[in-house]
Amino acid sequence: MGRIIAVASQKGGVGKTTTAISLGSCLAQEGQRVLIVDVDPQGSATSGLGVVGNDVAKTTYEVLLGEAEAREAIRPTALANLDLIPAGQRLSGAEIELVSLLGRESRLKNAIGPIRDSYDLIFLDTPPSLGLMTVNALTAADSVLIPLQCEYLALEGLSQLISAIRLIQDHLNPALRIEGVLLTMFDARLNLSQQVADEARKFFSDRVYKSVIPRNVRLSEAPSFGKPIVLYDPHSTGAESYRELAREVLEHAQEGVR
Repeated sequence: MGRIIAVASQKGGVGKTTTAISLGSCLAQEGQRVLIVDVDPQGSATSGLGVVGNDVAKTTYEVLLGEAEAREAIRPTALANLDLIPAGQRLSGAEIELVSLLGRESRLKNAIGPIRDSYDLIFLDTPPSLGLMTVNALTAADSVLIPLQCEYLALEGLSQLISAIRLIQDHLNPALRIEGVLLTMFDARLNLSQQVADEARKFFSDRVYKSVIPRNVRLSEAPSFGKPIVLYDPHSTGAESYRELAREVLEHAQEGVR
């Protein structure tokens, strides 16, 4: 069965969607069958892959509400081996609509179960909050990949997410584990970046990836062109950093480390 990885952070602007798209794209280029499920009402992963979510009839919203099968909502992207279940503005109303439904926390898990065998890896791009969308993603996932920006107070902001993960483990998904912590927006010129990296490694030990994502203009530009970095600027520092991460993820999977 394909592995399901939620890319999650309670903060915005940490490189969460960039990581879901870029890592997924690099793994697809390595021959892995990859699906990205956009669970964020902002639809950043959707637009970042060149799809206008509001123009699509079947999205994550219809899948969660039981109005469409997950397989019906899958769309190919410009990259071979990389598919997408898009999100649009309709998803912003799902939090309210799901409240009264039976098994509201497990809707996503139940929906993507039938397509799991079709992929090697499924990435769930979550909203920058700990609401019902993120709870659905954490309930459906095998593991959580946490982007951690190398900035002031970054580690302090993790406490809410770690608490949420523990609650999910206690009540909804006992097998959920931390896939890894990814240092993003790293600036080698700043002592602060190195300090955050050192503190993260003290706290999370070998769960912190050796691969580090630097601040990179091309990475931040790519979504506005609707292309993953490996198509927008494949020779950029950002693209190479995510290739290194993809190789590390595959190595750990083969070794059974994570």
